[in-house]
Amino acid sequence: MDYGKLVQFGVFILPDSMQPARPLELAVLADELGFDLVGIQDHPYQRRFYDTWTLLTAIAMRTKQITVFPDVANIQLRPPAILAKSAATLDLLSNGRVQLGLGAGSASMTAAIKGIGGPGHAAGESVSALEEAIQVIRLMWSGERSASFDGKFYQLAGVHPGPAPAHPIGIWLGAYRPRMISLVGRVADGWVPSFGYLQPSDLDELNKRIDDEARNAGRDPLAIRRVLNVGEQTAELLVGLTIDHGMDTYIVSGEDPEAMRRFATEVAPAVREGVAKAR
Repeated sequence: MDYGKLVQFGVFILPDSMQPARPLELAVLADELGFDLVGIQDHPYQRRFYDTWTLLTAIAMRTKQITVFPDVANIQLRPPAILAKSAATLDLLSNGRVQLGLGAGSASMTAAIKGIGGPGHAAGESVSALEEAIQVIRLMWSGERSASFDGKFYQLAGVHPGPAPAHPIGIWLGAYRPRMISLVGRVADGWVPSFGYLQPSDLDELNKRIDDEARNAGRDPLAIRRVLNVGEQTAELLVGLTIDHGMDTYIVSGEDPEAMRRFATEVAPAVREGVAKAR
């Protein structure tokens, strides 16, 4: 199950404020090493963590080529119209280097979400709210003169959208369960699971479900990027995940500078070469 997309690589950097400059330094190194992406988790209820969007903005302003994205933004804590405005703004300021990872908000984090002022939706409600949020975000990027939306969870009342992003920002969903997987296929531009939570056989099954949902919605499954948080893995495994299991983008740990250098200079080239040979 190879979708034929160009293989990309990114790093996952902790938004740890205990070493104030370290996340920025690691992101700058990732940019210099030629990584395609840098992802930042979104858990603002963690006392020692920076705010994800502020950190992504700082990273984008300190780097030249690398694309930034929340891996993934908790929509229960970020009003979608404002999040859309933030993403479009940063995309313009960074010359088109933003993608938008979104999550419904894990049920295991409900107490933490409520603790910081979020709604703490039940599992079923959280997926419905995310689907509405995606509609709101796309309306805010539409360039239309005015936009209205009357949903159960979100409303727009004749807002004037804009500015439009510098490029078509992809909405990538962190998804595992059936309703979220369906949402990926029907409306999303990318899927962002994590290795460990899923094994290769799971990827096969869920990619098939995403493809079926996309086709049923009149969409091309090839338009959906398959992004995998993998930690540190071998070139052989990543080639197999690409050729046999449909993934195309790999986010590795960005906490060890030497490991990042080794991955960029040894593993990533070997993966690209192996994928090219297999194709």
